[in-house]
Amino acid sequence: MTPFARRPPRTFPVSESELLLFGGALRPDKAFVTHERPLLRLSFWAMARQLPAMVATVARAAWREDPRALCTLLGAELGQGLTRAFGLVAANRALTALFTAGPTPARLREALPSLLAVTSVAAATALLSAVSLAAAGQLEPKVERVCTARFYRGAVRVELAVLEDKDFHRLLDAGRFGTDSVRLMIGSSVTVVNALVGLAASAGVLALLHPSLVFMLVLVAAPKGWGAVVTARRQYASRHAWIEHRRAISVITSTLTGHDTAAEIRVHGAGRMLVGAYDDMAATVEKEQQRLARAEAVTCSAASALSGGGALAVYGVLWLLLASGGMPLAVAGTAVIAVRAAGASLTALVTQTNRLYEEAMYLGDLERACAEAERHAIPAGGTPLPCGVKEIRLEKVTFVYPGAPAAALSDVSLTVPPGKVVALVGANGSGKTTLSKLVAGLYLPTSGHLYWNGVEIRDADRDQLFDHVSVLSQDFPRWPMTARANVHIGRPGTPPDQARIERAAAESGATGVVASLPHQWDSLVVKGFERGTQISGGQWQRLGSARARYRRAPLLIVDEPTSALDPRAEAEAFQSLRTLTDDGTTVLLITHRLAATATADLIYVLDHGRVVGKGTHEELMAVEGGLYRSMYELQAAQYGAGAQQPAAGAAPGPAPATARRTSSPHAQPAQT
Repeated sequence: MTPFARRPPRTFPVSESELLLFGGALRPDKAFVTHERPLLRLSFWAMARQLPAMVATVARAAWREDPRALCTLLGAELGQGLTRAFGLVAANRALTALFTAGPTPARLREALPSLLAVTSVAAATALLSAVSLAAAGQLEPKVERVCTARFYRGAVRVELAVLEDKDFHRLLDAGRFGTDSVRLMIGSSVTVVNALVGLAASAGVLALLHPSLVFMLVLVAAPKGWGAVVTARRQYASRHAWIEHRRAISVITSTLTGHDTAAEIRVHGAGRMLVGAYDDMAATVEKEQQRLARAEAVTCSAASALSGGGALAVYGVLWLLLASGGMPLAVAGTAVIAVRAAGASLTALVTQTNRLYEEAMYLGDLERACAEAERHAIPAGGTPLPCGVKEIRLEKVTFVYPGAPAAALSDVSLTVPPGKVVALVGANGSGKTTLSKLVAGLYLPTSGHLYWNGVEIRDADRDQLFDHVSVLSQDFPRWPMTARANVHIGRPGTPPDQARIERAAAESGATGVVASLPHQWDSLVVKGFERGTQISGGQWQRLGSARARYRRAPLLIVDEPTSALDPRAEAEAFQSLRTLTDDGTTVLLITHRLAATATADLIYVLDHGRVVGKGTHEELMAVEGGLYRSMYELQAAQYGAGAQQPAAGAAPGPAPATARRTSSPHAQPAQT
């Protein structure tokens, strides 16, 4: 086995608490997990062969953003290498003058120009280093910003169905790590170039002094390089072990002070168990750090011993050359300086090459993620849509999620008329939310056709279609922003309109919520920050409703909009939705509160991805054994409204405060 060959990676310790709580080390399916083993197996020589390609990758990214800064940076690094070579030559001349025979003042005068040259070279090196630092400081954040913005710009345009594919999502996770690697790769590449230039300068000067000294350089520097590689690999592997432990510890400690877990921590005594788990896992980390320190000490001792042996051989050769008259004393002194400088350059080269390869893998993930995001992006442009909602029609639409064994929707045909409340009902998993996302343009049918105002959705301008839609889902985003921004983000393409914001808040019942906040509209609705405050689920739902109303889109899709509201607020919310149709807004309502669907203009009943019923509340209740009727009667019976079928045209029972999301297992499909 060569000194740079990779040993199989060791298994890191797993604490008893990790086994109990997580079943083992907490290792999610992330990029650093898939990259760890290949990196640890790769030899130094294989890494060296890939070095030009790695440097070229980051150089291309830098060239795209700021070619002037990149040229300045490279020029400064090459200049530093040249100054090192000149410095060694000047030092050799100074030593030659000092070691010649004659009076000391005369030798000092003769060496003065060379000493001044050494000083000038040192000043030039410092100046070039400052230029390099400034150029890198200009280049690194710019490249990082542009590459990160490119990644997220692509991510937000990806088709929703593709984004839900686990393989593509894994690629995005890997690409997110790559955004951090761009800046690190620039710094590592600069260090590698600097080390290469310095190594070449030292080796070139040694070759001019005496050819055998280049071989002597390898004897001194190679053990240091080996030690640097082994230490860097061990630190890298240990860092991954620490990441696993830190992740597990973070999961544990985050629950200790969390609001959601506070009750059980106190009542069940879970806090004692979790604190004990933290102590156990932290002790395991301590053992790993102690092992790492001992291993590093052994490696450094071995590398120093080998390098010392090489240095002893070098000094022995120099002594022989001096004793035989084959080398002047001044040349020997210069050789010692060059060997030490070259050893430092080689150590930096090996260490940074190791790091560069690691970061290059993450940067490659970033490039692949950006390319795939662009390939799966929602197309820009398309057939323009007429204003408003004229008609939305589905014809034999089937939709299958990526990688799913069965279709979420099968052969669905229905029409959403304009200016009406259309309800979608059915058990969990019946396809209601999937259908609403197809209508919103978030999904494209796997087969069949979906027409928006007569335009097939695959041909339509999807951005214009999105502009026609407003969405209020049960799990709507709770943006960590001000109350004002939480409403305005519903229509971010226009300047904030405070009057419009307040009107939307009044229509959704959010005015009182905002008035109760300590800083009203400027309050941050997130805890942990200045001006921050916490609001309840019902208050959030009102704020989310205000956001949807602020958007003023001709189609409003609401999915379980009242799950966090009290009975009175729930009744008011459904009545408010009904009034939206007065100005021509079309409402697509998804709810398990079947009492709320009684006033809908049209109801579609879904079961296992198929439409099994269609009509008004009265029409569907008139179907004996129908799925809609069985679900309605079951909910009514739970809240004492009676299980008797209402007569056609009779007013529905009162809206229940809460309802179980279930249906009768014996219900038969309703007739269309």
